[in-house]
Amino acid sequence: MRKVAFMLMAIAAITLAACTSKGTENQNTQQNNTQMKTLVTYFSASGVTKAVAERIARLAGADLMEIEPAQRYTDADLDWRDSLSRSSVEMKDKNSRPALAQAKLNAADYDVVYVGFPIWWYTAPTIINTFMEANDLKGKTVIPFATSGGSTIDKACQDLKAAYPDVNWKPGRLLNNVTDQEIQQWIDSNK
Repeated sequence: MRKVAFMLMAIAAITLAACTSKGTENQNTQQNNTQMKTLVTYFSASGVTKAVAERIARLAGADLMEIEPAQRYTDADLDWRDSLSRSSVEMKDKNSRPALAQAKLNAADYDVVYVGFPIWWYTAPTIINTFMEANDLKGKTVIPFATSGGSTIDKACQDLKAAYPDVNWKPGRLLNNVTDQEIQQWIDSNK
């Protein structure tokens, strides 16, 4: 009789331990699914896109990372009226890949990556291609955003989707003169 009672208590203890372990595992899985890690990356030659990126990161509760060129752009480099300026030369050459200053990010740490840039010649600057090719974002949700003096983001989004089809692209948005409320609504629409 004692053996039977002992065996029943042992089975009950093992069952209780298994249920507790399974409950904790399910709870951790649920927390991980609801707490997606987000990164806001940006390239900003003049500071305009940087200011927008900082607002997105603050409102989304995301990490922030600058896509920094190894060689900073000077005002002369950015003179779009000069066909020999650095930016003009880079944008004419679709294979141009300006070097990055920082090491690549650990993409495995993030579920969602916002990628911001100014519009140059109706599309993303070629340093964005350098960033995309230096980081494995295959299967990640990537959300482009841009600033521009007069162009839309449409061509940039088309070009990026065509160049990196293994990325889960969300619709991009031009974020000129937007309020925090408009940014928050956009962030929420991408969840």
